[in-house]
Amino acid sequence: MKERNETDPDRRTIERIRAGDTSEFRMIVEKYKDMSLSLISSYIIDEQEAEDVLQDAFIKTFNHIHQFRFDSLFSTWLYRIVVNTCLRNKERDRAGLFEELSEIEFTHSYEITGIDLLEQNERNAYISLAFKMMKSEEALLLRLFYLCELSIAEIHQVTAYSEANIKVILHRARKSMYEILVKLTGNDLKI
Repeated sequence: MKERNETDPDRRTIERIRAGDTSEFRMIVEKYKDMSLSLISSYIIDEQEAEDVLQDAFIKTFNHIHQFRFDSLFSTWLYRIVVNTCLRNKERDRAGLFEELSEIEFTHSYEITGIDLLEQNERNAYISLAFKMMKSEEALLLRLFYLCELSIAEIHQVTAYSEANIKVILHRARKSMYEILVKLTGNDLKI
């Protein structure tokens, strides 16, 4: 079978890892650790537990990297492992699993002033708190769609939810995020 995704940005790194240069895996970890931890934070509030799940997910990824077929982007395959590892952990320990505040990085092409930094930090705090207050599946799908920039089809590959269900959950999640932010800020947001 011909490999379908010839343009995966991680393809060369993965090929070097498969060829025996296991030190290249650190590039994968560095590239995806923050976003993966954010996804895990959709379900796990305890920072140490979230980091343990992250480590477990990367170990699984490393151990199974030879099974990746480039049928999708590597990032999609990795996020599937991260979500599955998180869900398995959640099943093992149902008590006390909520969302943890996650730091959302906003990048700007201009120099950030002190006022800009304060506004950014305040915005991040509200968004993080809103994620914490949302249903975990809604928070997860928002993170996958907006932060990981995955398409509906790629989210389907990660979560195994139907594409129609993903669209419904994303719609509810956007509405929920908006309502929570209005309550938190006391302002009607202009979108």
